[in-house]
Amino acid sequence: LARAYKSVQNAGPDNMGAGGVRIANYLGLTHPYSVDLYLEDTARHAKIVIARLLGGSSYWSYGVQQLRALAEAGTVKVLFLSGDGKPDPELSYLSSYDAATCNMLAAYLDAGGMDNVMAFFAVIADLLNQTNLAPPVRPLLRAGIYWPGTVQPDLAGIMADWTAGQPVAALVFYRALMQAGDVAPVDCLIAAVREKGLNPLPLFASSLKDAEAAAILSELLAASKTDIILNLTSFAVSDPEKLKGAAITDASMSPAVGDMRSPGPFGAVDAPVLQVVLGSSRQTDWAASSAGLTARDLAMNVALPELDGRILTRAIGFKQPLSRDSATYAMTTQYEPLPDRAAFVAALAARWCQLRHRSNADKKIGFVLANYPNKDGRIANGVGLDTPQSVLGSLQNLQASGYDFTSLPVDSAGLISQLRAGPTNAGWQDRAPGEHLPTATYKAFFKILPEPVQDAVTARWGGVEDDPMFDGKGLRLSILTFGKAAVGVQPARGYNIDPKATYHAPDLVPPHNYFGFYLWLRDVWGVDALIHYGKHGNLEWLPGKALALSDNCYPEAVLGPLPHIYPFIVNDPGEGAQAKRRTSGVVIDHLTPPLTQAGAHGPMAEIESLMDEYFEASGMDPVRSKALLGDILEVSERAGITADCGIQPEDMPDEKLLKLDNFLCDLKELQIRDGLHIFGQSPAHDHEIELLAQILRTPRDDGLADNMSLLRALAADLGLTDAGLDPSENEKIDFDPLTSIAGDAWQGQKPTILCQISDELWRTNGDTTERLDLLARRLIAARLSGDNKTNIGPASQ
Repeated sequence: LARAYKSVQNAGPDNMGAGGVRIANYLGLTHPYSVDLYLEDTARHAKIVIARLLGGSSYWSYGVQQLRALAEAGTVKVLFLSGDGKPDPELSYLSSYDAATCNMLAAYLDAGGMDNVMAFFAVIADLLNQTNLAPPVRPLLRAGIYWPGTVQPDLAGIMADWTAGQPVAALVFYRALMQAGDVAPVDCLIAAVREKGLNPLPLFASSLKDAEAAAILSELLAASKTDIILNLTSFAVSDPEKLKGAAITDASMSPAVGDMRSPGPFGAVDAPVLQVVLGSSRQTDWAASSAGLTARDLAMNVALPELDGRILTRAIGFKQPLSRDSATYAMTTQYEPLPDRAAFVAALAARWCQLRHRSNADKKIGFVLANYPNKDGRIANGVGLDTPQSVLGSLQNLQASGYDFTSLPVDSAGLISQLRAGPTNAGWQDRAPGEHLPTATYKAFFKILPEPVQDAVTARWGGVEDDPMFDGKGLRLSILTFGKAAVGVQPARGYNIDPKATYHAPDLVPPHNYFGFYLWLRDVWGVDALIHYGKHGNLEWLPGKALALSDNCYPEAVLGPLPHIYPFIVNDPGEGAQAKRRTSGVVIDHLTPPLTQAGAHGPMAEIESLMDEYFEASGMDPVRSKALLGDILEVSERAGITADCGIQPEDMPDEKLLKLDNFLCDLKELQIRDGLHIFGQSPAHDHEIELLAQILRTPRDDGLADNMSLLRALAADLGLTDAGLDPSENEKIDFDPLTSIAGDAWQGQKPTILCQISDELWRTNGDTTERLDLLARRLIAARLSGDNKTNIGPASQ
């Protein structure tokens, strides 16, 4: 209202009267004294008073009574309007004008938007001046096109203002901003997008989940052939509860072969979606905050949108503090745009569009390999990932797709050998040259960094000449090029420091060679996209805000607005989110290494064999039993196992054996990694069976029905949970293959299928669980081979 009235004043003569307009929020007039004071100082001097009330007269009963009395006592006209979009006969009855007039005025405010609110003031002028000049209500659609200074723009008109051949960037924001005329951040982003050579398509929508709005958005996105979407709305289209525990049940749902488009209306085009934030806090609070965003914004504008696969960028606007409008005396707030943040988002969008439209043969791709700790023996380390083989496989696959990658190493060992032959975090002296960044080039770049960044780097590390990678003419870089592929070892966070203690240090600024590494890739060589391969990189841990970074934050100062892809292990979403959010990354989760059970090896296998012999001889050959017991304890003592399993010297022999038996069974069932995962490759057949067996062994969610552990399902189907020593006494054993004491003697049934599956000695609960594990693997192998004939029972199905 305040902004619309200012536009009315700027448009021409003010027909509202010499005193103009006063606007107040009735929620600030809750005490009767405040109402009386307002009526005395303001309302009784007006020609017309309009009160728009949410919830009817009862929500502001004293104010309604007093305004009604004021209208009956003098020349002030009073109109009460419904604020919920529905006619309110009581409010119309209390008004000085008829219901038709009240409903007409309310319709302008219900529709919202600057045009309708300016027309609302024109209607008031008509009432005061007995004219009929106001335009009709222009209903604001559930979704549509916005263009600054244009009434009801259409797609053809917008496209006529575009630059032919440039990519199209759709800017999607809430209809509520249109209703309030609070579009300054949108206007700022439009200007930034145009500055970067993109054609902007600003679109508003009531909600991405609203069917009517979604249909309009989908049609406009498809008709404009949108290349990239900059989304300023909150929340997600996807339902978190439906995503939780969702299973891929057929090939059409598989990400490998299915449609990877965004859910909801954005799926009308095959375009990346950049999530842009309008913060609910003040800009000053954001600037001073290490968190960057409030918990509310984190949930609404970061975590939930990630369910739809959006790429988090920056916050381009924050709420201004409440201030008094000079024309209407209203206490108002609005979004204040941050032009430099909008420019960053636009630059990132432009680089994604460039990547999209550039031919594969012309694309330059950079691969950055972690090095933690900073030793040559740890080059290309990745948690659970065979990074060298994964990188080589990616290079080969992209080469086969038309990328101009040349002279690739024959194998992953050759790749690492070439990297180690050149400069690394261990030094550059007496090594192959690698890439080189001249001093003048680096200093020119360093001067354009924000002053706080320059000052902090210089204070901590001195000048570039002091850097250990400086060779007198510039910086030596650990980067190899293979045609249009660059493979580099990520620089250390610093030098002459403890790398483990400082890897995640929130206040350690990177040295000059760190900036030089990324500068060469970004601006000298001109990379089109950067791939950080595998946890554990250090870019995401550089100082700065956790979210909604500023230009003073080091991940941004180092990386800049680059398309960034990050293969990351799937079982560490905490650090993966850090990498994704602070670097605007696209995280591609990769599998863990194949899992298996530890089993018995070395001394443990020897002890297990001796124990089986002991129990077979027990009761029949006391001399042999005693000798075997001595051998068991001797081997256990020599291997250090007796201390591990809590055996005390005063324990009786049977007690020692029980502790040892339980310990060995527990160790055998431990899940361990079996090798490393190679990105893009499913586990080999045996590894696949073992991995699935370990996954299905673990109960999921509530552990019931479809979420049950496969071992528990098999035990139930085979009647092992109801097996008894003596059925006549109805004595039941309480057996659970996951929790029962493994070393306790097995006293239940021995189903034929479990007897046939192993010829090992069957004497304990652990032996039963081991047979169930073998049966589970056999069932999984049968399913993988397409053999579904084996039926155990309803639970295991």
